[in-house]
Amino acid sequence: MATTVTPDPTAPVRKPGYRELLRTPGAWTFLLPGFLARQPFAMLTLSIVLLVEHTTGSFGTAGTVSAATGVSMALFAPRSGRLADRFGQRAVLLPGVLLHAAAVGGLAALALAEAPLWALLLAAVPAGASVPQIGPMVRARWAHLLRDDAAGPSGSPGGARLLPTAAAFESVTDEFTFVIGPVLATALCTTVHPAAGLAAEAALTVTGGLVFAAQRRTAPPAHRRGQRHGGRRASALSVPGVRVLVVAFLGIGAVFGGMQVSLAAFTEHIGQPGINGLLYGIFAGGNMLSGIVYGVLTWRSAPHRRLLAAYALLTLTTAPLWAVDSVPLLAVLGLLAGLGIAPSLITGFTLVERLAPKAVRTEAFTWLTGAVALGQAGAATAAGQLTDAFGTSAGFTVPLAVTALALVTVTVLRGWLEPGVEGPRKGDGEGAGGRGEGHRGAAPVD
Repeated sequence: MATTVTPDPTAPVRKPGYRELLRTPGAWTFLLPGFLARQPFAMLTLSIVLLVEHTTGSFGTAGTVSAATGVSMALFAPRSGRLADRFGQRAVLLPGVLLHAAAVGGLAALALAEAPLWALLLAAVPAGASVPQIGPMVRARWAHLLRDDAAGPSGSPGGARLLPTAAAFESVTDEFTFVIGPVLATALCTTVHPAAGLAAEAALTVTGGLVFAAQRRTAPPAHRRGQRHGGRRASALSVPGVRVLVVAFLGIGAVFGGMQVSLAAFTEHIGQPGINGLLYGIFAGGNMLSGIVYGVLTWRSAPHRRLLAAYALLTLTTAPLWAVDSVPLLAVLGLLAGLGIAPSLITGFTLVERLAPKAVRTEAFTWLTGAVALGQAGAATAAGQLTDAFGTSAGFTVPLAVTALALVTVTVLRGWLEPGVEGPRKGDGEGAGGRGEGHRGAAPVD
């Protein structure tokens, strides 16, 4: 006779850790090439700013071209995510990385030829549109391995409990790229050649992207039919909670974009352009540090409440940046601002994984990364124009203004972020958290 084992409710629940996460079968096969292929995302816009400012002498022009790249990426990233959900990651990546390398090469050639602004803007569009969405694809692979298979390392049950740890790990990985990428881009552009940053970005995109695409065993399956509404494919953006998170991530992108342009302008103003990468690396290092700590702590509060608290911290830490004219103090305040980003990013990605159905999961992730790019682009433009018109400190007001507006929006619409308000629609399954607003009447977009 089989014996039923009843769990002891008084037994302590062990917090899933990074070590357990990294023992997930197949994880390392996509993590290493994924990390290599992510470096370009942290290098692209800064390399454009440094190259175009070198050839034109204007941070406003440099910010505008960089912004065009970011806007293009933001608009095309969700389409790339939808195609990956529908046809598979490999089918999207193989042509995408080659197209991106060619587009970046064209943009660099035009900048070095001192082409007019309209030509640079035209070249910036395909350069941004073709950026490979490696981060969302890696997150989709984690969700596929952990939730869809409901298995942890070595086939142990309960893989879904590792999803918050995976979200924290991915945030740390992203921010590690933003520690390395800006430093590498700055060093290449200032000591080798103004276009060397873009050349390295293109090379890393092709190499990392092709190796990542070759890892087919861990890729989530294609959903050629997808989730349907009225006979048509549904969009992840039709989920109310996803729309709220898009607004929040626009604010996070504004911090990145505002800091990139403003730090570059500040270091050039004081005659030390070489420390720009160091200051931005300190800012990104604070982000990475808070991500590591966030991932190992056990949280009892609901994710949507944690998002509000983290976002309030982010807004507060950006407030004094505009008043600083000292390198050491700016480094400290940049570190504090970085500390506020990772908790917001991690919680946001955790929420979207719970809210979005798995048939549109990669698209949902790309809406968030696209929002970061769009916020970064808009902030880079605004910060560049303000810097040209009012001085180096003016650009630092952009992150504060945008995050404050986003905080108000998230606070007012926080109810849309609560999973489990409605049960899943019949046939939707448990793919993205099994319940909640991710399954509320997704509207068609095709």
